[in-house]
Parts: sequence; structure tokens; C-alpha cells
Amino acid sequence: MRVKINDQSHDVQSEGDTPLLWVIRDELGMTGTKYGCGLAQCGACSVLIDGQIARSCVTPLDNVANRSVTTIEAIENDPIGRQVVAAWVKHQVPQCGYCQSGQVMAAIALLKQTAHPTEEDIEAAMVNLCRCGTYNFIRAAVREVAGVKEASL
Repeated sequence: MRVKINDQSHDVQSEGDTPLLWVIRDELGMTGTKYGCGLAQCGACSVLIDGQIARSCVTPLDNVANRSVTTIEAIENDPIGRQVVAAWVKHQVPQCGYCQSGQVMAAIALLKQTAHPTEEDIEAAMVNLCRCGTYNFIRAAVREVAGVKEASL
């Protein structure tokens, strides 16, 4: 099967029911996308498929035929991606860092869909799990890229 990942076509040998995550990591050697739960609950495996956030641990390879997949490895080639990464660094978001590639992908998907999200939009989109609890830093970084001020409590 031929797949397009990070604007490059790849011929892969995996079966069509193989989760995209394993093709990305094991067959193509791109290890930035992480395995977390395997149940599409934690978001560590998040990638963009045609610009939409998707959990690669439960996305069969067959589902990405004739579609464009973007992983964390290519995200700084995108203007919004560069802004998100810069905000992540500025706000010192990563602690252990394990979930961060998925968090960054979720933020980019949100900001591509809604340039100036409301607090509710941010809360609804940023649902990936972070065991270190950096949610306040994550929201601050998303707000900065979006040019949104923090809501008063």
C-alpha cells in the first residue's frame, strides 16, 4: 500500500487493518508519535489526517489511503506548527514530555479550524491526557498562539 505521510509517499508492507501508529513507528521509523493507551483515550498517538485530529492507535492503515497524514516530525514545516512549538517552549509546557507530541497536534488542529478559539473551544479540543498535569501551561500556550486573553475567574 502507498501512503502519504508528511508530504512524502511511502510504500508500506503492513496489512490494511494494521493501526497507523505501528506503521508510522515501526515500519517508517518515525518515533515522535507515541503509544499511550491503545484505546484512543489518551491522545499520545494523535496525528493529523487531512488536517483533522485522529488517534493513530485505532486508525486502520486502510483508512488513510489517498489521504494526507501529518506527524509531529513535520510540524515545524507548518507556520501554525512553528508558532505552537515556540509557545510550548516559552510556556515550558513539557514536563516528562511523553504526551506532548499529541498535545501539540491537538493544538494545531484546533488553531487551524478556529483561529481565535474561545475558552470553551480550547477546553473541548485539548482533551489529551497529561500525567504531569501541565494543562494550565497548555492552555496558556494555545491562548498565546490564538491571541486570546485568559478569561477572568
